[in-house]
Parts: sequence; C-alpha cells; structure tokens
Amino acid sequence: MRVKGPQVKEIPGPKGREIIEKHHKYMATTTNDPNEYFLVIERAEGNYWIDVDGNRVLDFSSGIGVLNAGLRNPRVIEAVKRQLDLVIHAAGTDYYNPYQVQLAERLAGIAPGDFEKKVFLSNSGTEANEAALKIAKWSTNRKLFIAFIGAFHGRTHGTMSLTASKPVHRSRMFPTMPGVEHIPYPNPYRNPWHIDGYENPDELINRVLEYLEDYLFHHYVPPEEVAGIIFEPIQGEGGYVVPPKNFFKELKKVADKYGILLIDDEVQMGMGRTGKMWAIENFGIAPDIITVAKALGGGVPIGATIFRADLDFGKEGVHSNTFGGNALACAAALAVIDELQNGLMENARKLEPLFRERLEEMKEKYELVGDVRGIGLAWGLEFVKDRKTKEYAAKERNEIVVEALKMGLATLGCGKSSLRLIPPLTIDEEEAKIGLDIVEKAIHRVSERHGYKVH
Repeated sequence: MRVKGPQVKEIPGPKGREIIEKHHKYMATTTNDPNEYFLVIERAEGNYWIDVDGNRVLDFSSGIGVLNAGLRNPRVIEAVKRQLDLVIHAAGTDYYNPYQVQLAERLAGIAPGDFEKKVFLSNSGTEANEAALKIAKWSTNRKLFIAFIGAFHGRTHGTMSLTASKPVHRSRMFPTMPGVEHIPYPNPYRNPWHIDGYENPDELINRVLEYLEDYLFHHYVPPEEVAGIIFEPIQGEGGYVVPPKNFFKELKKVADKYGILLIDDEVQMGMGRTGKMWAIENFGIAPDIITVAKALGGGVPIGATIFRADLDFGKEGVHSNTFGGNALACAAALAVIDELQNGLMENARKLEPLFRERLEEMKEKYELVGDVRGIGLAWGLEFVKDRKTKEYAAKERNEIVVEALKMGLATLGCGKSSLRLIPPLTIDEEEAKIGLDIVEKAIHRVSERHGYKVH
C-alpha cells in the first residue's frame, strides 16, 4: 500500500515545462499562470494529482471546487460507464428522457424551502445564473438586480454584470448588462465602515441593509422594479468571506417587504462543501432561486437552476438549450448526490474543527496571517502586510501558493491576498494534517523571507 503524502522530485519537470510552453502557444489566454500554477496533471489517484513527470501532489483545490465527491469517485465513474451503454445525449429540451426527470426530482427534493420547485438544467455555473436572471425577469416583469461587491457569478455578459470581485473580469468588456447595482457585502474583516464584524455582527448587518434601503432604494433604485437580489452565501472567488450568521434572515425581511426574489448562487459553496448540502442551510433561510454547478457532476459539466414552481416561464421557447441536462451528466450528478449524503458531508463536518484549530494557530503564530474564516471544508486565509492597516499581501500569498506546490500541495488563491483550502470531501484526518502542515511550512518560509514576525 502506498504511503500517504506527496512525492515530489521537481515541479514542473521536463515534460511539464514542454506542455506549459505549448499550452501558451496554442491555447487562448485565460487564468493559467506558469509562475504559480505550474502543475501539469496527467491522472488522479485517491486525493492526489499525478503530473506528467510522475510527481504526486495532494489536492486542496478540488479542481476549483468541482471534485467535492473525490478526484475519481468510483461510484460516479461506474454511473457514467453504465450510462455510456444506454445513451449519452438525448435532446432533453425537445424530446423527453428519464435521466433529466430523475435529477430534477432529486434536486427539488433536497433544495431548501417548503414549496413546489422546478429545475432548469444547463452546463455550467454562469449558465445557471443566466437562467436565474431570466426566470426572475420573466416571473416578476421587473428589470433590475442587486448584487454584492466582491461577488463572482460568472464571465458571460449577463453574469459578468453581476460579478464584482476584480476589475480584470470586466476589462474592455463594457457596456455590461444595464440594471445592476452593487452594495457592500457584510465582510466581517473588511468593510467600508471599518466595523469589526466578528465583535459587532449586528452593527455590520444594519449598515449593509441601511445602505440598501436608505441610499439605493430611497434615492435612485425603485425597489418595486427590482427583480432579484443575487448573492453567494459565502463569497468564493472574492476571498472565502463568511458573513454574520443572521445576515440572510435580515436580508430576506427587506426582500419580502418589496417583493424581491432572493437568488442564491451555490456554484462554489453548494454540494456539501460546508458540511451541508447547501451553504445557505447554515444561515436559516430558503431562497426563491438556487443555482448550482461545479461539484454537481463530479467532473462532468452540468449546472442547475432550482426555483419556486410558480416562477416558471409561461411560454415554450422563452429559454432553452441543447446540452443542458446531458444524460451522461445527469447520471453522474445523481451518483454525486448519493455519495454526499452517504458520508461525505458528515466527513466535512468532522474535519471542520481540525481545520479551524490549526488555521487559528497559524494566525496566532504568523503576523502575515490577517484573518481565518470558514465552514466545513471551505476555508480562507487572508494575508496582510500589516494587521493594523490590513494592507494586502498579494505577492506573499502568491509565493505561499508556489512554496506549497513545490512541497506537493495544490492550493488556489482567491480575492486580492487570500488562500482557499478546499480539499475533496473524501480526505481523511491524516491527509488533512499532512496538507495543513505543508500550508504552515509555506507560510513560515515566506514569512522568514520577507521578515514578518513569527511568534
């Protein structure tokens, strides 16, 4: 039996360097960075990536939040193999097939809310959010939306108008979709009012809702024309920001007051990541619309928009697609849900205290760590040059990503200077400790390199 832990000679090795060079010659520029994320993955074994040079890397990235059920979950693979012998694609928005119905019924049954639901199936998170926009517009006959600063909802033109985490996402892309206004997210660590949201959560909540009602609604955004407020229960790409516990209950009161729909983007935080099927379950409300993708298919592309049945389109053809709810993806998604409910969400809850304890210890020990936040197996560390000024330590964060990868741990940055730790929910305690040890070693090396205090 192979000993647990990474095994690294050189990353990237010669084969890896050759592929990286060819990638940048032939592939469109996206988010690849050969200076930070120089892992060239060939295959997966357990919770490890094996690169083209034979290096074995422990995964704390879950394929950007896609592989919650494991890098190669055997039951998901078996479900896909069975489906390959039946049908791969069955044109489910023109003809009918049982696979879409089975998945839609399952999703409607596990989504929060004591009301009838319907489901639109798509291929990705951005498509799921585009569908949510159209459902909200159609059902309310309203045209405006409220989103949050720091949000990430996708990169297509409609969802890009909602996204507000980095200026580069909109660079040279204006004009965006009109009718979207942004308000501050209740970030306990960073907010415009410099409120310590950990010590004074209610004050932070009040300031955000005051901004929404007293400034937007009372001055230039007519609330009776707002179709929906879209949010991530925990902001993902924006920095793994966990809001105060009561925020969404209070936000719902405002939304209900004006007849505004709540749209919950679970693309990164859903599918068991927080120890519950849906991240919003940690905050005690049932949204009108939920979007999900990433981890839903276990690696097979699929997205879904789950919504109150009374919001459904009133005419055939208002919205549709070709590949959404592909039969292969539906089979994979059904297997993923089974796996999450049969122990993986419980494992996320079990490992949460370990992550919390170790990361809080790192915060106490390393001056470079400004904040630690998370639920289940969704964790973020924010790095700062100075704890008083909270100046972003983006360069240092990038170096920590590199140091960790060189030691055999795959992680991902997020926000301006945060690191997200999102291992597959299949990891055990030993692997969690191995990964956390590497994170600390990387922080220690970078701290010493730049002269930050180590207590």
